[in-house]
Amino acid sequence: MATDTMTNQHVAAHGGHDDHEHHDMTGTKMYAFWVYLMSDLIIFGSLFATYGVLHNGTAGGPGGKDIFELDFVLIETFLLLFSSFTYGLAVLAMHKDKVKQVIGWLVVTFACGAGFVGMEIYEFHHLILEGLGPDRSAFLSSFFALVGTHGLHVSFGLLWMAIMLIQLSTKGLTDMTRPRIMCLSLFWHFLDIVWICVFTFVYLMGAL
Repeated sequence: MATDTMTNQHVAAHGGHDDHEHHDMTGTKMYAFWVYLMSDLIIFGSLFATYGVLHNGTAGGPGGKDIFELDFVLIETFLLLFSSFTYGLAVLAMHKDKVKQVIGWLVVTFACGAGFVGMEIYEFHHLILEGLGPDRSAFLSSFFALVGTHGLHVSFGLLWMAIMLIQLSTKGLTDMTRPRIMCLSLFWHFLDIVWICVFTFVYLMGAL
């Protein structure tokens, strides 16, 4: 009887140690990802500063008010903002252990993000065909660099999301997939905030 009690105590202690170790690892991953986001913030800050300095350097070519189509960009913005909302619903479903709902909302998020990237590629392609590529002026170089860098980040987020969907379909909600969903959530919402700044500073102010 005493042996059984000691065994149960050992198991409980060992289980508690595993739980503590798991929480420590999750906390470390989240902290490391915050550090990464701060480095990304420095990159985008530098690109915004560059655009702020060069946005009037049109070299006699068109400026923002001549090439920006706000109606088109508003649709892009709506897609990305809505994708941030649907990702939030996926996180809520994760906390309720509803893996099918998590997958469903991530699929909607992926579709909105893919639509955003598709519209951005169309915009870049259209400008280049009109002879307004990044080599046309300092303004366009800084524009393509800033908006293109954000688009590359969204594309990376979509790749990450596709991998998450595969893992959720095969493994479900586990101690491995949950922290990854939360890290991707931070990344996706971060890109949403950056895009609001891009829309305001580049498109909205540029079209005035």
